[in-house]
Amino acid sequence: MRIEAKVFSISWIPSEAISGHMRIPMDIGIGHYDDPPPDHVEDLQLLNEEGRFRFANLLSAAIEVDGDGRIAGWEHLGRSYISTTDVHLGSRKVFAFQPVAFPDLRPEPEVGDGWVRFEQTSGGRTGAPMPRRVSKPPFVRISPPTAWTTLSLTLHADGRVEHEVRGASPFPRHWIYDGDGRLVAKSGITDFSTWSREHFGDNTPWGDVDTPALITQVETELERQLSLTIMRSGTSPRIDRLGAGELLTEQGSDGDDLYLLLDGVLEVEVDGEVLAQLGPGAIVGERAILEGGARTSTLRAVTGCKVAVAAAGQIDRDALAQLATGHRRETPVT
Repeated sequence: MRIEAKVFSISWIPSEAISGHMRIPMDIGIGHYDDPPPDHVEDLQLLNEEGRFRFANLLSAAIEVDGDGRIAGWEHLGRSYISTTDVHLGSRKVFAFQPVAFPDLRPEPEVGDGWVRFEQTSGGRTGAPMPRRVSKPPFVRISPPTAWTTLSLTLHADGRVEHEVRGASPFPRHWIYDGDGRLVAKSGITDFSTWSREHFGDNTPWGDVDTPALITQVETELERQLSLTIMRSGTSPRIDRLGAGELLTEQGSDGDDLYLLLDGVLEVEVDGEVLAQLGPGAIVGERAILEGGARTSTLRAVTGCKVAVAAAGQIDRDALAQLATGHRRETPVT
């Protein structure tokens, strides 16, 4: 019997993710941020041809199981994808920088009693030059840093499949999809500053250095739709930043702002009890708008966070009601 499975990551640049002087090309329209990828990906190659992401790491594998339930063989499959970096003048694309794809790293599979674990690192450099200061000689570089993800896939003789994000560059955003192409997890932090200063040359998996990734749960499909309304409706939201431990909202306080978590992890606390952690893409604050203006929970930054602040009137009230019904995070489970 042959058992096949896959997991893949898509790496893309969300709105407001770039800081410092390197955001200037984005602000004036020469470069561009990416729209969020779809919740369900049926054709990764087509998505690449449409320029919907910067990098993708597709890890697929197979094992052969004999009649006695023993693993008789295995095969490591998969590949990487990398997109061009387009330069625009107004709405017209005028140039495309060719990226530099690095060879996929595939260590020998780890074989256990009734299972085989595969691992794959994919990534490279975008083609666009990125002049910047760096942390070691020559202290200034022109070529861009390296982006990557490291995925693992464990296939069991009884048909079970497990996947894990073993490492990733701190920039850009990485979304993780299961074997059916469904979005199942995402990286919680995009740290452009650290990435641009540190992650080049030997400080990458191709120099034998990987970095752990903070992985968070997936928000709802409605939140993803509303996030586009907040960020691209023509009224630019205010962007606030929180340090780890700072409060976004406090239970019982008044407030009529709506918040979109752009980066980082927030903790939901009710009556002193932590109920959940939220990652990028989560929209919070709708219940205070719908239920009289009092905050129903305390929201505390677990990591450094970046939050878009939108006025209540930017979002249709029916959509807010649907949002509140879909995720009653503030209500303790009894």
